[in-house]
Amino acid sequence: MSRPLTFAPPPGTHSAPLRTSRGTFASLVAPAAGPAARGPRPTALLLPGFTGSKEDFISLLQPLAAAGYRVVAVDGRGQYETPGPDSQEAYAQGELACDVLAQAAAVGGPVHLVGHSLGGHIARAAVLRDPTPFASLTLVSSGPAEVDSVQQQKIELLSNALTRLGMEQVWEAMRAMGQPQDAGADDEPALRRRWLMHSAAQLIATGRQLMTERDRVDELAALPLALHVVSGERDDAWPVPLLDEMAVRLGALRSVVAGAEHSPNTDRPERTAEVLTGFWDVQASQG
Repeated sequence: MSRPLTFAPPPGTHSAPLRTSRGTFASLVAPAAGPAARGPRPTALLLPGFTGSKEDFISLLQPLAAAGYRVVAVDGRGQYETPGPDSQEAYAQGELACDVLAQAAAVGGPVHLVGHSLGGHIARAAVLRDPTPFASLTLVSSGPAEVDSVQQQKIELLSNALTRLGMEQVWEAMRAMGQPQDAGADDEPALRRRWLMHSAAQLIATGRQLMTERDRVDELAALPLALHVVSGERDDAWPVPLLDEMAVRLGALRSVVAGAEHSPNTDRPERTAEVLTGFWDVQASQG
């Protein structure tokens, strides 16, 4: 579970409903604040990972906006402040990919798409369905196929618990086991609220996706789209050497954020913002 540094939008950003052809999604928006001389640039659309939310990107909003990019971070269907159905079928990857395409249309193109972990798999599926709205794709700590076997075991345990227990009971069980790690008294109420507002069906369905995702790297590499692979120095979901290999297969820019693990967006947000905007700035100079 990612731990945002705060759940409060920083100055210059705001919460807003993102109304699309496939429903309304909760979002955090940061208007571009960079020098006007840079001219209009693509909007950055940020997709969170498993058990995460738009708040996982909250510390990126100001630095990305200051570099001249409008930023929209979203809760997907069934995540935190975006309600979702109780049916697991509603969270099939194809459905979630179509949501992303609707979100991209709503924010207006072109779009720099960024997906963290599970969000990377969903972003990839959206781009493979229709790459035309996107100026680039960045995969943050998101591997070529299913997660590591240890993570698969954890997800299976969570899924089994969610089928038998309520969200409150599962939260109490996780806390008894020390999860989320390092959660202090100040941030636990916000993390608990986020957990309780998630859809159990969404968690079960997307957890299954993380355990069974097939390798689609060659399909993605065949697209005429700028690609970027970002991770921390360590990752407990996909080994970093596997991410290195994936970047080579994609012909993608590879960025490793020093001092970060599976969530560089929360571990080292300033540096993560730098590698993102550096990549996007190159696309702007070439466009």
